[in-house]
Amino acid sequence: MKKIEAIIKPFQLDDVKEKLTEIGITGITVTEVRGFGRQKGHSELYRGGEYVIDFIPKIKLEIVVIDEMVQDVVDTIVNAARTGRIGDGKIFVLPVESVIRIRTGETGEDAI
Repeated sequence: MKKIEAIIKPFQLDDVKEKLTEIGITGITVTEVRGFGRQKGHSELYRGGEYVIDFIPKIKLEIVVIDEMVQDVVDTIVNAARTGRIGDGKIFVLPVESVIRIRTGETGEDAI
């Protein structure tokens, strides 16, 4: 099993969720996060003063899938979230040692 963490632009969330549902993903954890990469933030004017916004709002998706679905999920996120502009985000794929469904006690792939 693998955990896929994707950092995307907030306005891309609905498209990504819809496309993931179409390929059979039934569980996603979504977190509002802030950060920066190559964008390095930006400046905004407020009441005549210029302020530097260091951390840009992003959305973090966390999805645990069986190994066979990893590439489909990654491709789906890339295709749905890509705008071609800086700040589109990143995807991380990490190994998962075990999963336990608290309600039933199911483990492994059955718990996904």
